[in-house]
Amino acid sequence: MVKAITFDLDGVYFTENSFSRFKNSLPVSDLTKLDFLSKSESMMSFKRGELTEDQFWDIARQEIGIDLSNQQIFELMYQAYEVNQDVVDYVKKVRSQGIKTCICTNNFPTRINAVGKKFDFLSDFDVQVFSYEVGSVKPDPKIFQTLIDRSEVLPEEIFYADDKEANVISAKSLGINAIVYTTFEDFVQKLQSFSIIV
Repeated sequence: MVKAITFDLDGVYFTENSFSRFKNSLPVSDLTKLDFLSKSESMMSFKRGELTEDQFWDIARQEIGIDLSNQQIFELMYQAYEVNQDVVDYVKKVRSQGIKTCICTNNFPTRINAVGKKFDFLSDFDVQVFSYEVGSVKPDPKIFQTLIDRSEVLPEEIFYADDKEANVISAKSLGINAIVYTTFEDFVQKLQSFSIIV
């Protein structure tokens, strides 16, 4: 029996092109430099909580070649993000049925603060697992073990959707019911097979 449903943020709760819109809003002529924001070791360190916001964005300003303050970067991120309204509504409905709602995400404080200010979404989740607080990023099993511990249910009582297959494989290795998120309709159908009807 599923007692907790866990959502990834980027690509699931937030539209998959939200982060791309943010990157494209930056005043950068050489777009290949924007890979720094998703693929660099500095970004991974930021997501693990090993760099402060000031430290990371100071490095980013040099690597990308932007002359924006932290606040300006925050505002661009705030403007770029959109929610998947179907997922938002679903989170509220399953929670009203007594099922725990959880977040398990590789993320960094700037983004969480920006989208939290815009959408006030954190209050809709009973359990929140952020990589920068745990000190590890998916697919490291440590972050999924934290999810299990904080949700206070058995691994097999957790349903987890993520748009990255490696993360799904890692979650499954701990006994979590995990699927690759493709569409909202497929997500709902998979949950129905676990007798979650909304």
